[in-house]
Amino acid sequence: MNVLILHQHFHTPETGGALRSYYLATALAAHGFRVTVITAHNEKTYSRKTIENIDVHYLPIPYNNRFGFMARSQSFLKYVRGAVKLAKQFRDVDYCYAISVPLTVGLAAMWIKLRYKTPYIFEVGDLWPEAPIQLGFIKNFIFAQTLYALERRIYKSAHAVVALSPAIKSAIEKKAPGKTVHLIPNMADCNFYKPALKDATLATTYGVTEKLVVSYIGAVGVANGLDSFLECVNASRKAQLPVHFFMCGDGAELDRLKGHSQTMGLQNLTFLDFRNRDGVKELLNITDAMFISFKQVPILETGSPNKFFDGLAAGKLIIINFGGWIKKELEETQCGFYYNPQQPTEFVKKLSAYLYKGGLLERAQSAARKLGEEKYSRENLSEAFVGVFN
Repeated sequence: MNVLILHQHFHTPETGGALRSYYLATALAAHGFRVTVITAHNEKTYSRKTIENIDVHYLPIPYNNRFGFMARSQSFLKYVRGAVKLAKQFRDVDYCYAISVPLTVGLAAMWIKLRYKTPYIFEVGDLWPEAPIQLGFIKNFIFAQTLYALERRIYKSAHAVVALSPAIKSAIEKKAPGKTVHLIPNMADCNFYKPALKDATLATTYGVTEKLVVSYIGAVGVANGLDSFLECVNASRKAQLPVHFFMCGDGAELDRLKGHSQTMGLQNLTFLDFRNRDGVKELLNITDAMFISFKQVPILETGSPNKFFDGLAAGKLIIINFGGWIKKELEETQCGFYYNPQQPTEFVKKLSAYLYKGGLLERAQSAARKLGEEKYSRENLSEAFVGVFN
């Protein structure tokens, strides 16, 4: 079977970034599928590579996490045009698998279906346009209604839809009654990330010997609401907790947060540059707790953040500042805790329990690994994904 994957942000372990589409493509290739990916990169010219039996086509379309909403939108539309133009080379594929965000990739999928009679399966990782509307990026009523109509049409025209969270699945079923919606969350790569004793040399290198380490790893954007992270760092400093914090990543908010941190005198916080999967694995070795943050906007509670699953695989205490289905998972499995982002002293109180109550941290970390292995392992979810095409 031949499958064409449309994903503007296709990453590999070497480049770093979210690896879901790489996991999905390699799963299909391992089962004998012929897999083609149309993606984009920041180079000036088109290129083509074979990566683990996957035929990957890179369109020269710039994108950066520091882009504002308009620059991102322009990049998304350029990708749609480029993907549509290139897709004529692959008119014989059995399925097109279109991965959002952005929602606009659905335009390319619908065009391919109309032109070449190729059915498409649409993956939804974030609910668009609801997310940018709730975040205040889209304020024009007519434009918003147009995007809602496009969203419904994309779902209804799809052969099937893949949702990355229970909340997203429920929302799609309401918008497209009767449509087949598969629930396949992000994956915990339990063979790559594993619980391990801290490397003493690494701990010394990072300056965290005999300290509990809390790390935020990922996008540093408006939606991540990372001012609350700085408030936790500050509250921990004032409480003189033996805790060090890392923020590792890039995004539109990074420079502002660095400046704010300096103003606050947060010597217990270190900023680290974006790194690939091996670099993340190194940081996780000295990390005790994974901090996952979103701005206090209801729609963001429906997402499926990659680093939650990396944290589970690595056996880390999970700390979140948002509600929704992940909060429920933490409460049911006791692998971490939620704190009210408006009350950083609550964070200090809850984290202190893991510092001073013997065995509590270790039990939470074991529970995290167990959840990753039993419910979100890459192996099991990859098999479920392949089954979508059978």
